[in-house]
Amino acid sequence: MTDARDFAAFRDIPTTTLADLLGREQVMDIGIRPLWEPVPRVAGPAFTVSCPPGDNLMLHAAIHRAGPGSVIVVESGDLDHALAGGNVCAVARRRGVTAFVADGLIRDLAEVRALGFPVFARGIIPVPGAKKAVRPLNETVRCGGVRVESGDVVVADEEGVVVVPGGRAEEVVRAARAKLAKEAEETLDDWERAHRARIDEILMAEG
Repeated sequence: MTDARDFAAFRDIPTTTLADLLGREQVMDIGIRPLWEPVPRVAGPAFTVSCPPGDNLMLHAAIHRAGPGSVIVVESGDLDHALAGGNVCAVARRRGVTAFVADGLIRDLAEVRALGFPVFARGIIPVPGAKKAVRPLNETVRCGGVRVESGDVVVADEEGVVVVPGGRAEEVVRAARAKLAKEAEETLDDWERAHRARIDEILMAEG
């Protein structure tokens, strides 16, 4: 998958399905949450940014450089300053950025909510960051405890944020579609019977 349009397939795949396939290490921690609801499921290639504590320069630079369809993923960890506000989100949205996923905080939440721009982050604070620290864009980052490389597929919804390694994207789409199709054919009665049998088997095995 090299074109942002190819990532649209992931918008039909719940993060719960992806988590089942990829495991815990590809799921961001529970602190990275949607800042307004109901948030749509979003998916796109990661455009990665690193901001040191107290500084947001590179995120502000990224909104003018990320391609349409991108999900801007920010490594920061700062809980004292906002990485972005309403105008930054508005320009990002106008330029076709799909969402922000930030290991940090934003401000102007009412404006962001009114825009309908999806932001997944640790929370909000009214204090702005500085703009001094220059760092390279599209380097490997860690966000919410997950390693993210430029071009990885980021899928986020109300359940959380999952990162699909770029080299596994097509494989994961196929597996996810097969899993969802199988689940769609299963009735609740079928599920209940299989579930009870599995639980009883575990209980018997454990004495």
